[in-house]
Amino acid sequence: MSQPVIILTRPQMGENIGAAARAMLNFGLTEMRIVDPRDGWPNPRAVAMASGAAGRVLDQARIFPTLAAAMEGITWAFATTARGRELTKPVFTPASAAERSRQEIAATGRVAFIFGPERAGLENDDIARANAILTVPVNPDFPSLNLAQAVLLIGYEWSRGALPDQPMPTNRRPAGEVPADRIEIEKLADHYESRLEESGYFFPDAKAPSMKLNLRNMWSRMPLTRADVQVLHGLLRQLTRR
Repeated sequence: MSQPVIILTRPQMGENIGAAARAMLNFGLTEMRIVDPRDGWPNPRAVAMASGAAGRVLDQARIFPTLAAAMEGITWAFATTARGRELTKPVFTPASAAERSRQEIAATGRVAFIFGPERAGLENDDIARANAILTVPVNPDFPSLNLAQAVLLIGYEWSRGALPDQPMPTNRRPAGEVPADRIEIEKLADHYESRLEESGYFFPDAKAPSMKLNLRNMWSRMPLTRADVQVLHGLLRQLTRR
């Protein structure tokens, strides 16, 4: 079975990146994507902390300038956060997220778990690009986990069911239906946002940022296929043709 992608968004310390790589390899996860690391890349402190075999996770890691770019090929993404958010999204625990991931991968999708910066976690703009929120049920008086701990929990839950005793139902999509990846959905959202901007939809100006954020969040929740995306692009072009 294909494995999930671990996306570290704007990580601040090389040591935490290396520790996350170790946590990943503990449970057989090897695909790491890093978004705009604070101290640049490559990072010798990350390599030192990875210690040995886990260094290959860092060697293969891909670096991206933005989270949107790092979502290339991803069809379902979980945003990990311990805080309540105003964005409407389904909320999963590590166990239920692992189960949902296996279903998506069995249906020929690609799954990502997105982790935020150590100090403040993911921002709303990051969470809006995910399909769902993942929250670890911990002591409410002290809900903070460090980056490697959070990655370790996800890896553990994933590995528990990666090789099930009995075949799991595949829930495959009908033949010919290919799920849209996150880049395709990102471009669709950009297309609609630009046309709505031209038409004066985002009014008044003070409400424009929250309106755009809600629209972006809406697109990420839709289980769109590539054919759906093409149809929606075509509809908008036809509606805005002079």
